[in-house]
Amino acid sequence: MATSSARSATISSRSTASRTRCSSELLTRRVSHRPERERRAHYPRRVAGDDYTRHSFELGKDGLGGIVVGMDGSPASFHAAAWAAGLARRDHARLVLVFVETVGGVAYWSPMGVAVASEAAESLVEELRHEVVDYLRGIDVDWDFVHHRGDPAVGLEQVAEQYRADLIVVGRSRRRGGLLGTVPATLVVEAVRPVVVVP
Repeated sequence: MATSSARSATISSRSTASRTRCSSELLTRRVSHRPERERRAHYPRRVAGDDYTRHSFELGKDGLGGIVVGMDGSPASFHAAAWAAGLARRDHARLVLVFVETVGGVAYWSPMGVAVASEAAESLVEELRHEVVDYLRGIDVDWDFVHHRGDPAVGLEQVAEQYRADLIVVGRSRRRGGLLGTVPATLVVEAVRPVVVVP
């Protein structure tokens, strides 16, 4: 998880009900959608008669239970989300769309800078959340939208671990930095689960 100096608040919705849950490790906002039909149980999966852990064998090798997608609002990220949504629908997997707010830049060097940067990020997250809701409307998949703070590559891996996801999907971009720039290369080298870079 992230450092203990950050805090987490989780907002989940199912039909008209919502709830907020707090922990002390990172800020994560989650908006969830669940189709009414009952889903197969994916978490955790075990091989009968064996004591395998997900990291030793099953992670990404026994079908897909969860798919994490990096989102930053760019066309490339929505293209990646569309590809992942199709895969999630076919495999009855949970789709987790993640926006990682990068912290630690110049804007975070002062309390006022932190406030301004956080407000801007909140505005972007809210806009992106509405776009995701519209984008996935009518697609019969379980999905969550998660707002995470930290390093993008590390954040995607942490959310994937939290959800016991089997796959991380990101879009390809020509940008050198940010979620869809150098992040795919970092994930391909460092991630403990399969990574798909959608062209």
